[in-house]
Amino acid sequence: MSTWWEIQALCDPAAEDLVSWRLEEFGCKGTASERKEFGVLVRGYLPQTQAELLDLSALALRLKQDALCAGVAVPGVQWQMIDEEDWSSSWKQYWHPQEVGDRLLINPAWLPVPAQGDRIVLQLDPGVAFGTGAHATTQLCLEALEMRIEGPSDITIADIGCGSGILSIAALLLGAKQAYAVDTDPLTIDSTNASRELNGLAPERLIVKLGSLDHLTQILPAPVDGFVCNILAEVILDLIPGFGAIAKPSTWGVLSGILLDQVKPIADSLEANGWVVATLWRRQDWCCLNIRRS
Repeated sequence: MSTWWEIQALCDPAAEDLVSWRLEEFGCKGTASERKEFGVLVRGYLPQTQAELLDLSALALRLKQDALCAGVAVPGVQWQMIDEEDWSSSWKQYWHPQEVGDRLLINPAWLPVPAQGDRIVLQLDPGVAFGTGAHATTQLCLEALEMRIEGPSDITIADIGCGSGILSIAALLLGAKQAYAVDTDPLTIDSTNASRELNGLAPERLIVKLGSLDHLTQILPAPVDGFVCNILAEVILDLIPGFGAIAKPSTWGVLSGILLDQVKPIADSLEANGWVVATLWRRQDWCCLNIRRS
């Protein structure tokens, strides 16, 4: 049985998203937040083989620097080793059904579906892939998809960096006809396919492949109507020159995982590559850019 690091950071509520983002960037394969009397306890989980004690010390230093830059209290950080069974049950107990936007309900697959019928229920068991719907960036993307897909349609979307598959599956449940998803982490391919099965979607409606934007250009039969990309800003910057290869004049895009001070270089690069930011949505320090062809 493999062992995992459980990293705990007790932080100011204002720093919750920043701490979660830092843990995910560090390589954590799942995070969970729990409200405490004195703040928010954010837990992150990482295979023990992927980090040494020195790495964890460096992470604590980065979390301190993040807090100082953001003008919030420095989080208290500690870590321990746990086995895999403890990990999978540990974070699940803090994750509950969550309403997102006007139409969606993200429901943990191990819980019964809440007895209310006015929302589209998206069943999710992300396992070791990122994307539970709790993070501000994911919620912003889901809300953007709600606005773009208002019922059954012929819309085809691409999901670049699909994680648990939450955005692709939401698009299909909202009414898109087909989704193509790629991610560079092999674990996410199984996770996305499992998510598809959980939600009763036919395999031909969600094509999942290992890779990035260049792989999408090889598997797409035609340009897509829209695409979502919820990953780190640095990666988005690298991808922008290739967006045109999967787009037609009417194609829209939803980009998130972008901190407020990272918006300008991304907007500049988009403009240089034939895109315009139609709207910018913000939640805490995170931004979601809705883009279209210029």
